[in-house]
Amino acid sequence: MHEPHDTPAGDHGKGRDLNPDLIRDFSLANPPAGFIDHPAPFWAALRRHSPVHRLDERNVYLTAYADVLAVYRSAAVSSDKQQAFAPVFGADAPLYAHHTTSLVFNDPPRHTRVRRILMGALNQRAIARMEAGVVSLVDDLLDALPGRGAPDLIEHFAAQIPVEVIGNLLAIPRADRGPLRGWSLAILSALEPAPSAAVQAAGNAAVTEFLGCLSTLLAERRARPGDPEVDVLTRLMLGDADGTLDETELMHNCIFLLNAGHETTTNLIGNGAVLLMTHRDQLARLLAEPALVNPAVEELLRLESPIQINNRLTTDAVPLPSGTTLPAGTFVHLAIGAANRDPAVCADPDRMDIARSPNHHLAFGQGAHACSGMNVARMEGRIALGRLFQRFPQLNLAGEPVRDRRLRFRGYARLPVQLG
Repeated sequence: MHEPHDTPAGDHGKGRDLNPDLIRDFSLANPPAGFIDHPAPFWAALRRHSPVHRLDERNVYLTAYADVLAVYRSAAVSSDKQQAFAPVFGADAPLYAHHTTSLVFNDPPRHTRVRRILMGALNQRAIARMEAGVVSLVDDLLDALPGRGAPDLIEHFAAQIPVEVIGNLLAIPRADRGPLRGWSLAILSALEPAPSAAVQAAGNAAVTEFLGCLSTLLAERRARPGDPEVDVLTRLMLGDADGTLDETELMHNCIFLLNAGHETTTNLIGNGAVLLMTHRDQLARLLAEPALVNPAVEELLRLESPIQINNRLTTDAVPLPSGTTLPAGTFVHLAIGAANRDPAVCADPDRMDIARSPNHHLAFGQGAHACSGMNVARMEGRIALGRLFQRFPQLNLAGEPVRDRRLRFRGYARLPVQLG
């Protein structure tokens, strides 16, 4: 069975045996064979030979840490996606309305106002209050695993956690949570570099159905508001001293909370479990030193970043540390996973070290658009992975994991395990 994680350091891991034509012709719309399963050799070769890789006249793909960080920190870039998404989805499509209204694809002043309200609702006190419930949820899921004939760590564990956490945050009735994961997958799959008509149709339907569910939920909450100190949806509805969300912003950013939390946390847990199962020395160290769980989560995020691509549009010339200047109007694709394995900033980057320090990975982005739910994802990952391997220290793969074939997100569609 092929190892499901990336090739360790060595000539292959450094990309030296790749055909130069693969790098010259590298495309996100039609990635080379092997890239989705083992991207590290391609990233290494791109960093060496084409760190600012031109995909077409207006699109570039950046793989060097310093270049990616420079774009994140630049004031001359935009996260607004109206120009990029209108020709893909159509300006009247539900997907277009959602993705151009949610926090992640907006610029100030809307981004500043919406982020302030969301972060106020998801403050450290709110996250601390969530922790006991996450422990209880994780333990219940672990209790159920032995009773499953063929446990799938994605379906039966990793994917369940964020859906329940966000469901609890928004107080979505438990009976209405069944479609949430499917809606999230459909909406986010439309963000792939070249979404098919079928993928877009599924995403549009998911946005429409989710908005219908939220409309009913919001009407009920307005009739019977919760305590804003503990009820996140009520807090979001009230806004803060400096402003509120309008109805469209409120509903689309509730969808955003589910989507962002679902992809990040599911992939962190699934990727992290595979890395620990296939690096038994690191797992043994974690079991012997449970206090390493926090740096371990950071290393898992670095090695297998749940989100692989972020995008920006340059609004003015942006000079890069590699020596290239991106002209205004360039669509920039930031290769997060590649940046996190750049040997210029990370010693022996393909080696797993759960005590690695410092660890300046970019899994959650940087700057004003850094992931608003990063601390929730870290908390969920720490509890889920720590308790999973404490309960089942001999956990191992029961067959070949099935890799999610999307480019923007890195995770597993199925992860069969034996509990030991």
